[in-house]
Amino acid sequence: MSELLKKSEMSEEDIKLRYITPAIECKWDKHNQMRMEQSFTDGRVIVRGNITARGKRKKADYILYYKRNLPLAIVEAKDNKHSVGAGMQQGIEYAEILDIPFVYSSNGDAFLERDMKNGIEREIALADFPTPDELWKRYIGEREITPEQEKLITEPYYFQIGDKTPRYYQRVAINRAVGAVARGQNRILLVMATGTGKTYTAFQIIHRLWKSGAKKKTLFLADRNILVDQTMQQDFKPFEKIMTKISGKKLDSSFELYLALYQQLAGDDGDEPFREFKPEFFDLIIIDECHRGSAREESRWRKILEYFNGATQIGMTATPKATKEVSNIDYFGMPIYTYSLKQGIDDGFLAPYKVIRVGIDKDLEGWRPPVGKVDMYGNEIEDREYNIKDYDRNLIIDDRTKTVAKRISDFLRNTHRFDKTIVFCVDIDHAERMRQALVNENADLAAENSKYVMQITGDNDVGKAQLDYFIDEESKYPVIVTTSKLMTTGVDCKTCKLIVLDNNINSMTEFKQIIGRGTRLKPEYFIDDERHTKEYFTIMDFRDACRLFADPDFDGDPIPPDPDDGEGDDGEAPDTPPTPNPPLPPDGDGDKPPKPRIKYRVNDVEVTIINERVQYYDKDGKLITESVTDYSKKNILGGYATLDVFLRDWNASGRKLAIIDELKECGVLLEALREAAGNRDIDDFDLICHIAFDKKPLTKAERVANVRKRDYLNRYEGIARDVLSALLDKYAASGLTDLEKIDVLKIDPFRKIATARTIVNVFGGKEKYIEAIRELQNQIYAEAA
Repeated sequence: MSELLKKSEMSEEDIKLRYITPAIECKWDKHNQMRMEQSFTDGRVIVRGNITARGKRKKADYILYYKRNLPLAIVEAKDNKHSVGAGMQQGIEYAEILDIPFVYSSNGDAFLERDMKNGIEREIALADFPTPDELWKRYIGEREITPEQEKLITEPYYFQIGDKTPRYYQRVAINRAVGAVARGQNRILLVMATGTGKTYTAFQIIHRLWKSGAKKKTLFLADRNILVDQTMQQDFKPFEKIMTKISGKKLDSSFELYLALYQQLAGDDGDEPFREFKPEFFDLIIIDECHRGSAREESRWRKILEYFNGATQIGMTATPKATKEVSNIDYFGMPIYTYSLKQGIDDGFLAPYKVIRVGIDKDLEGWRPPVGKVDMYGNEIEDREYNIKDYDRNLIIDDRTKTVAKRISDFLRNTHRFDKTIVFCVDIDHAERMRQALVNENADLAAENSKYVMQITGDNDVGKAQLDYFIDEESKYPVIVTTSKLMTTGVDCKTCKLIVLDNNINSMTEFKQIIGRGTRLKPEYFIDDERHTKEYFTIMDFRDACRLFADPDFDGDPIPPDPDDGEGDDGEAPDTPPTPNPPLPPDGDGDKPPKPRIKYRVNDVEVTIINERVQYYDKDGKLITESVTDYSKKNILGGYATLDVFLRDWNASGRKLAIIDELKECGVLLEALREAAGNRDIDDFDLICHIAFDKKPLTKAERVANVRKRDYLNRYEGIARDVLSALLDKYAASGLTDLEKIDVLKIDPFRKIATARTIVNVFGGKEKYIEAIRELQNQIYAEAA
C-alpha cells in the first residue's frame, strides 16, 4: 500500500492490518489467544413457502482469550472516518451475548475501553493495549476471586483432536456453572432449550469439576432409560472407564460417575436403593430434565436430592416450572443462565417452524347428538354439546380420526413420504386408532414394510423397541409414529420434520417439550443413499394448541408463582371421569392409570376440514399469517418507501447483491417470491419492483436483448468484448450472483477465452475490471434510471 495513502482514505480492513492488529499482536499470542473475524452464530434459517436461506452470522472483529475457555476481551474496529468509540455499541452487544468482561473499540488512532463490570469507559493509546495478565488480574480483582476459585475456573474444557468444541452459549453455561460451584453455590439451575446440547454441557461441567479435583463422585439422574443409554454412548463416552449405570439393587461404590433412572434409584417406601450409598457419597448431582416433577415435595426425585443434601446439585431443563404446586425455582433458585428457543433459532442453531392450523367443522362448531342416539356399543350418548376437548377423550368420532390421518398423509405426499413424523394423540387408545387410520391411508407403503407406521406408547413393547430406529438418522423405518405422552421428552430425533398435534395441550411445559422434538437441525443426511435436508420443521395443529405460541410465557423467563394463583401443574382442572362401558385402555403413558371413564364411539358422523392457515416464524419470534407476497411487499416498503428511493439505492450500489442480502435479513426470499409468481425467469430487480411497486416485470432474457440492441458491446473488442458477452449470457441463465464474482472467470466459458489473469489485465487490472462489471450492470438496468 502506498505510504501516500492517508489514514482517512483507508478501508476498515486496512486500518486493522496496519494499526489495530499490530497493537494487539505485540501483547497477545496470535496463535493461541487471538481470534479474528470470529463468527459465533450460524445465521438464522429463514423459511418462506418451501424455500430456505441463511441470514447473516454474528461476527466479532477480534476475540481475545486468556485461556481456551475464557474469553477476556472483544475488539470492534472501524475505519478512520469514524470516531474511536464508533464500534463500542456493537462491542457491548456482543460482549453481553458472549459473557466477555472487557470491550474495546478502535479506528486506528487509539482504543476506547469499557469495563463491563463497572461500566467505566476510558481512552488508551494503541501502545497501551493491556496484556492478558494485566486484564486477568483486573478481572479476578474486581470479582474478588480467591486462588482456589481461580484454579477451578481456569480448568480447561475436555477436548481431543476431532472433537466438537462448545458453542458460545454452552461455554457460557459451563463457565457460569463452574463459577457458581467455585463460589460455594450448591443449588444451581440452567435453562437451555431442547436441542441445544444440555447433555454435552453437563458432560463438560462434570469433567472440569472432576479434573480439577473439586468433585470426584458424581450422580447423573434422568427419567428415561433411552436418555441414560444415549448419554453413556455419546456425550459421556470419554468417561467410560470410570462410569457405570446403576441397575438392580446391588450398588458398586468403586466408580466415579454414576448414571441412573430416578425411578429405579428411588424405589418405593421401605425399598429405596439410593440409601445403599452414604448421604455424603456424592459430591455432585446433575438432574436432567429437572422440570419433570423434581421440585414436588412428594416426588421421588426430591427424596433422593434431600438424602444427598450435602452434594452440589445442578438442575438442567428446557422448561422451568413455576406454578403454585410446583416450582423448581424455589428449590434451585433462579437460573444462572438461560438460552431460549428464540435465541437458538435466531442464532441458527435450532430449526424454525412453519405452522399449519387445520380447522375441522365439528371442532369449530361442536356436535350435539340427536335425542336418543346410541353409539357403536349400544350406549345412549349423553345429550349435550361436545367439543374439541371431548373428542377422543369422552367421544370418538371415527371420521374425524380418518380425516386427520388423510390430511397428514396428503401433506407427506406433497413433500416427502419418508419424512419422519410424530403424531401426538390424546391417549393410548387414540394413538392406536390413529395408527390404524394412517396405515389405511398409506396401505401401499405399509404393505412394503409394516414398520412404516408404528404406535410407540408406554404400554406397547413392540413399538417401544422401534424407538431407537426412529431416532437413528440412517434408519428408514419407522417413518410415522403415533404416541401419547411417551415421546414428549428425551427423544433426540434430529430428522423429525413433521409434528402433528391432535391432543389437548394446556400445559406450557408439555407444549414446549413437544415442540422441542422438531427443533434440531440436520442440514444433510442420507437414507438409502438419497440425500435429505432438514432446515426447518412443520407443525400441523388440529387442536389450536399453537395458541400457546402467543403466550408471553412461551419463551419468557420463569416467574415465581403467585401464592393466590390456583393454577395446577398443567393449568387444567382435574376431572373424575365416570366408569366406561365397554372397558378402555388407560389414559396416558404414566405409571398409574387414572380412573376409567365412558368413551362413546360413533362411526356415522361426517367431519370436514373447512379452513387452513399457514403461519411462519418471523425474525421477532412471532408467527405471521401473511402470504409470502404480502409479507415481502410490507418488508420491502419498510426499507424503501417509494420506487424512487429503491431506484436511487439500486443504481448507486456497487454490489446489488448487498441489497438482496439486506432484504433477506428482513425475511424477503426472492426464490420463494419467484416460486409464488410462477415465473423463474424474472430478474431479481424486476421481481422486487413488481411485488412492492406494481411495476411490469421484464425477464432476464429481455434485459439482455435490450443491452445487445444498444451499442454498448461495440465499445470493446477482442477478449474484453467476448467476456462481457459471455457475462450477459451468464446473467440470463443465473442472474446477478455470478456476475459480481471475479472467480466466475475461472470456469467455462471464460477459461476457454483466456486465463482469469489475462482477462483482468485486458481490462487494465482488477479495479478497471470491476468498473466494467458495474457499467455492465448499469446497462442491464438502464430502464431503471
